[in-house]
Amino acid sequence: MNLRFATSRLRIWLTGVVGLVLAVHGQAALADQALVAVAANFAPAMARIAASFERDTGHTLAITAGATGKFNAQIRAGAPFDVLLAADDDTPRQLESDGLAVKGKRFTYARGKLVLWSARPGVVDAQGAVLKQGAFERLALANPKLAPYGTAAMEVISRLGLAERLLPRIVQGESIAQAYQFVSTGNAYLGFVALSQVTPPDRTPTGSWWVVPGHLYTPLLQDAVLLQHGQNNAAAKALMAYLRTDKARTVIGAYGYEF
Repeated sequence: MNLRFATSRLRIWLTGVVGLVLAVHGQAALADQALVAVAANFAPAMARIAASFERDTGHTLAITAGATGKFNAQIRAGAPFDVLLAADDDTPRQLESDGLAVKGKRFTYARGKLVLWSARPGVVDAQGAVLKQGAFERLALANPKLAPYGTAAMEVISRLGLAERLLPRIVQGESIAQAYQFVSTGNAYLGFVALSQVTPPDRTPTGSWWVVPGHLYTPLLQDAVLLQHGQNNAAAKALMAYLRTDKARTVIGAYGYEF
């Protein structure tokens, strides 16, 4: 091999290496991280969506799960969240109206379903008659002041005419996740939780449950909103678009949500 040929091959190889380094560096430079507040009922589904989002886009997400009402208070106090995935549509609408979210970016990413659930098989019947029978000491639900699923549960109790009988037996969790924990650990005999918690696609359902008819509570339309803190965040804007893709909607549907 003569010197000129060897030098030429070296130059080509170096050019390729430099190009690869620049490409990787450029992708890293374009990547961003978004801080996302996620309603507790949607946290398991969001974990799956986040994994594919990060693989597909190169962006990263820092996810915090909790009660929508608590997130609302934190955002109004200056918490640096970029995106809110709420358990209702009212909170995002109000944040938008008050100038704390970017107008025109809000949309419904899922429609949730409320269920009455017991960790024990055979306890909850197909009509939810166990509520009227009252053969239990504690009924768990999320705090209605903080969690839309808790508000929906109280609507059901009221419309069934059971408020006076059941109010003394209610134990409240800060979020729907804590209400689920009360029931799963046996601290409450049964409770109102999200269908997504009871029938997740990654494990066999346990216990017994009643899918509460939709006419007994205000529809749980769950809205996503781009917050003002995230208006220039590439990862936040990419996530808002990604939630509307077929890949994300397949995961959302697998967890029992509708659109």
